[in-house]
Amino acid sequence: MKAILTTKYGSPDGLQLQEVARPIPADDEVLIRVHAATVTAGDVMLRKLTFPLSMVMQVMGIPRKKTPGHEFAGEIEAVGKDVTQFKKGDQVFGTTTGLRVGANAEYVCLPAEGKSGVMALKPVNLSFEESAAIPVGGMTALYLLKKARIQSGQKVLIVGASGSVGSYAVQLTKHFGADVTGVCSTANVDMVTSLGTDSVIDYIQEDFTQNGESYDIIFDAVGKISQSQCKDSLSGGGIFVSVQSTTKESIDNLLFLKELAEAGAIKPFIDRRYPLEQVAEAHQYVETGRKRGNVVINVVQNDR
Repeated sequence: MKAILTTKYGSPDGLQLQEVARPIPADDEVLIRVHAATVTAGDVMLRKLTFPLSMVMQVMGIPRKKTPGHEFAGEIEAVGKDVTQFKKGDQVFGTTTGLRVGANAEYVCLPAEGKSGVMALKPVNLSFEESAAIPVGGMTALYLLKKARIQSGQKVLIVGASGSVGSYAVQLTKHFGADVTGVCSTANVDMVTSLGTDSVIDYIQEDFTQNGESYDIIFDAVGKISQSQCKDSLSGGGIFVSVQSTTKESIDNLLFLKELAEAGAIKPFIDRRYPLEQVAEAHQYVETGRKRGNVVINVVQNDR
């Protein structure tokens, strides 16, 4: 099978398309024919990690991926003899978090039940590429909004509303009945408005920390601000959350996102699409910091 291999860390040039053996599922695993995957900001960060930070990851038990790609959508090709919750032909989506091999490949094996990564039947109304773009950004946004104890009627500010996490945070905030203000650049105002924000702040024209407004939740979706920088913009008892903090994946959160997607309450925004052989180019684009929403890798072409 074809797969992207990390031949060296640092530059995107180290990501090479090669022929490797197709994996064989263990008794508790499923073999997935990957139709679509993604390149996330997290993928770029992990690719760039060099010594000594890579050693810190190993000490923490976080494996480096020989094949990158943390989220996927595809079809189950085979199941191990102990697997009961999935069958051949099921269309699934999820993450490869904790695995040594990611989803920028034609096939990937995943445990059927939550030891590493999470997986569920994909939303029936979404394509493979749309489904692949949900798990990481969607679960991160949902986890942090739950951590902030979001409630209907609150005022929420999303900093970095045009990114993957930010775009889901906007849509989830509206689902929970809160008033949402998105912060983005001039070029992304229309895109963020289309997500359903109640108002948009163009950070090039206005500094939200100086406009006198206060919010019940400030959600840093890009990891570039601190609580101290925006403390005067938090209401009494207001909560600050950031993608810089540790988040967790769960099957319950993935299933919740699937239900919202099927109900039309959330929809992935796809910025660019690349074929598998152009994963390095996708990394180069994501690394510019100009990504809007999600960047998808079409492993199987014409799968929209």
